[in-house]
Parts: sequence; C-alpha cells; structure tokens
Amino acid sequence: MSGSGIRSAAYGLLPTDTTEDVRTRGAGVSTQVAVLPVGSFEQHGAYLPLATDTLVACAVAREIAAAYPVHLLPPVTISCSHEHAAWPGTVSISSVTLHAVVRDIADSLRRSGVEALVVVNGHGGNYVLGNVVQEASARGERMALFPAAEDWEAARLDAGVVTSLLTDMHAGEIETSILLHEHPECLRPGYETSDFVADDRRHLLTLGMSGYTDSGVIGRPSLGSAEKGKALLESLGASFGAYFSMLTEG
Repeated sequence: MSGSGIRSAAYGLLPTDTTEDVRTRGAGVSTQVAVLPVGSFEQHGAYLPLATDTLVACAVAREIAAAYPVHLLPPVTISCSHEHAAWPGTVSISSVTLHAVVRDIADSLRRSGVEALVVVNGHGGNYVLGNVVQEASARGERMALFPAAEDWEAARLDAGVVTSLLTDMHAGEIETSILLHEHPECLRPGYETSDFVADDRRHLLTLGMSGYTDSGVIGRPSLGSAEKGKALLESLGASFGAYFSMLTEG
C-alpha cells in the first residue's frame, strides 16, 4: 500500500500538508487514521541530543506515512521523563497531562472525521500511553500504541542489532543507529566509547536512572550503524501493516 499526498515532512519534524492534502487522502480510504509521534526531551548521554526520542518517534512515523495513507501529525516533544531528572536539560510533564493531551487530540481528530489514532511512542517511560489506549478502546474508540515490544524485537533481529532489548535500555545501539541513519549531524563524538550495561534495574522507578548509570547511558552505542538504523525503520514500517488493517477493517 502506498501513502498519498505531499510527504516533504521527511525532511523535518513538522508535516507540510495543506487541508486539501488531508481532504484528498481521506476521500480515498474507508477509515481515516492519524499518526501521532510522542517523544521526550531528556538526557541521552553526552553524544545524543535531548530530543532523541522525538527524532526516533518522528522517523518511525514518517516510515509509516511513506507506506500508508495516514494523517501525519506533528510530535509531542515533552513527556514523562522523571527518571532522568538528575541530568541538566531534561524536562517533564505529568502523566495526567500527557494523558489529557493525547485524549484531547483524539477527540479533536474525530470531530474532523479522522476516526482512528495511532500513537507512535519513542520513550519507554511514557507508561501512561498504554492506559490512554486501553481506556479509549474500552469506550469503543479506535486507537493503538506502536511499536509494541514484539515489533521492536522483530526489528532488532531484522536489522542485526546485537544488543538485547533489556540491555539496550537508553542511548544504546538502537537509538544511536536510527540517528546515524536519519540525523547523523545531531550526534556528538563519544558514542564509540560509551558502552555501559546495567541489566538489573528493578528499582528504577524509585531510584531513577542516576541509581544505575553515571553517564546516563545504558546500552552499547558503539555497535550502532546507519545501516542498522535503516533496517530498523524498514522493519517497523512492515510491522505497522497489521495495525493499519486492524484499525481500518469493518
């Protein structure tokens, strides 16, 4: 299936659709689906930008929009990053606020005729997004959260990512690879020598990231490559097909 309309958003974070682009795309589908990237603004070590999760979420969303006729939305750029509060630059909002923002966006979309919303989450600490989707589904609304852990695992295997999802927790092989592919200009020197592993993080919610890492990194960024980043995004784009079918059937 091929996306339609102008996709110059591939060159930046903000979609450049006009209202007529949205109208034309919507006329060709039985159920309109919007895609909302949700990132964060938090530390990612000394070599990745604070906006890494937003850049990743937008890269995944653009991959989806290139293949499916979806309404690509601008990203939510600040979310629930409380576990990173010990590092300068990190900014958070409450889970209640994030819940309200996503629900308001979904309500607004439905009023304009877009019945389904996919939240593309780029930050693991946004636990509340699962609740948003569960509650919306219980009300009979069409909403999904993407990618699931299974989608990331399939992408990891498809791309030849060596580090497990447990070990590759933050600023590691996956995030470094995606940015090397999508935004190499955003990386600073140092990822090649910043590997740090802390697989037992059972007290993370209490201690935060600073209880487990001094650098802010948990993973093996030295293994990252642009080739892996490209393959990760392609795999996630393929995995999205099942979500699109689920939301548009019937």
